[in-house]
Amino acid sequence: MAKHENVLLKILRGTADANIAFADLCGLLRHLGFTERTRGSNHIFTRAGIEERITLQRDQNKAEVYQVRQVRAIILKYKLGEEE
Repeated sequence: MAKHENVLLKILRGTADANIAFADLCGLLRHLGFTERTRGSNHIFTRAGIEERITLQRDQNKAEVYQVRQVRAIILKYKLGEEE
């Protein structure tokens, strides 16, 4: 299984939100077609057809728990990862 698939499954399960690596979450979003721009410590992800803008901040080397939950909600709402 590819690394992006493993990260996607980990996020969708929702059992390890505090243990998602920041770099893995950013990589997954790029893999799903989001474009990234950085403004200070914020990493802002956008994608055509997606209303929401995802803003991530690093918590040491992990992603913030509430941001992982937001990403999961967007993945489920737009059914991302099914055709990728």
